[in-house]
Amino acid sequence: MKKEHGIVPKDEIKLVWLIVGELAMWIGASFIWPLTSVYLNKQLHISLSMIGVVLFCNCVGNIIGSIFAGRAYDRYNPYPLILWGFGLDVLVLFAMAAFHGWPEYWILLTTTGLLSGWNSTLINSIATSLKRYSGRYVFSVLYFSQNLGVVTGTLIVGYLYDYSITLLFVIAALLFAVAFFNALFNYRPIIAFHKERVAKGHSGKQQKAEPMPKRNFIMAMAFFTTLGVTWLMYMNWESNLSVYMVSLGIPFHMYSLLWTLNASVIVIMQGILARFPRLFKNIFHQIIFGIIMFSISFVTLVFAKDFLHFALSMFILTLGESTAFPAIPAFVNDLSPLTSKGKYQGATMVASGIGRAFGPLFGGLIIDKAGYLPFFWVAAIVIALMIVMMIPLYLKLHDKLTIYK
Repeated sequence: MKKEHGIVPKDEIKLVWLIVGELAMWIGASFIWPLTSVYLNKQLHISLSMIGVVLFCNCVGNIIGSIFAGRAYDRYNPYPLILWGFGLDVLVLFAMAAFHGWPEYWILLTTTGLLSGWNSTLINSIATSLKRYSGRYVFSVLYFSQNLGVVTGTLIVGYLYDYSITLLFVIAALLFAVAFFNALFNYRPIIAFHKERVAKGHSGKQQKAEPMPKRNFIMAMAFFTTLGVTWLMYMNWESNLSVYMVSLGIPFHMYSLLWTLNASVIVIMQGILARFPRLFKNIFHQIIFGIIMFSISFVTLVFAKDFLHFALSMFILTLGESTAFPAIPAFVNDLSPLTSKGKYQGATMVASGIGRAFGPLFGGLIIDKAGYLPFFWVAAIVIALMIVMMIPLYLKLHDKLTIYK
C-alpha cells in the first residue's frame, strides 16, 4: 500500500486527527496557565514565592506523567492510554470549575500537570508512528497546531477572566471532552500499529528497549540540557513577568495579548518553515538560531518599560521558540532506536518539565533578592552558554551519529 500518497495505511492515524487533538488540548490548557499567577496573587493573595511552589508542583506532576507515558507507549497499547488521559483531564477540570479556592486550586493544578505530561508525551510518541511524512514535518505541524490553540485560547482568556473564572474551567473541560471523543473514534489505527510492533518484537512486556548508541546519547543529552535550561528561563514569562508588567501599570489583558502575539508569530513562522524547508541548512542550524534568539530576547527585556517594548521582546523570544522547540524532539526522534522512541520523546518532555518546574521558583528567588533586571541578564548569559556547549559537541559528533528513520 502506498505511503507517500493515496490511502493512509490501516495502522497509521491520519495526521489531521492528531492535529485536532493537539488543538483541543492546547486551547483548553491556555485557558488555565496564563491566569494562574495573577489569579493566585491578586484574588487569593498568595505570595510570589508560594506561587513558585505551586507551579513547581504542577511541573513535577508533568515530569512524572511524561516519564510513565513514554515508557508505557513503548510497552503497551497506546489507544486506551490516551483515552484515560483525556478522560481524567475532563473530570479534573470540571472539579476545578467547582473548587478553585485555596488550597484546592493547588492540588487540582498539580493533577492537571500530571495529565498534561501524560497526554503530551503520548501525542508526541504516537506522532513517531506516522511514516507518510518526515519527523521534522510532523513535529512542526504539531507545534503549529499547539500554538494555533494557544492563539485561540489566550485571545479569549484575558476577557473571560474578568467575567467568570468558573466559566473558563467549564469551557476547558468541554475542550478536553472534544479531544477525548476525537481519540475515541479516530485513534483506533494505533491498535493495529501496536499489534504489528509486538509481532516484530519491537514492543511488549518481554521486549527490552534498545538504548541509544553512545554518541547519539551524548548529543541527545546536550539537547535535553538546552531544553531544560531554556524552559527554566522561559517559564518566567508565564509567571513572574505577568506581575512585573502589572506593577508597571500595564493591564492584565495586555499581558494576555502578548501570548496571542506569541502564538500568532509561531503560526506564521511554522508556515514559513513549511513553505521554505531549506531556510536552514539542517535541523541543527535551526536549533542554534532558535537558542540565540532566546538569549537576545532576555537582553531586550532589560530595557522594556512599556507594552511595545515587551511586545518586541516577545517577538524575538517567539522566533526562538518557533524554530528551536519543534526541531529538538524531531532531532531526538532521528537519534532514537525504533524500540525506544516513546522513552526518548518522554525524556524531551521531562527536560522541558524540569525547566518548567524550577523556572518560576528560580526566577522568583533571584527577583526577590536582586530584582528583575539582574534576572534578565542571568537568563541571557546562561542560555548563551548552551550555544557554546552545543556547537563544538555537534562538530565533533555529527558525522558519527546513527540516524533512525
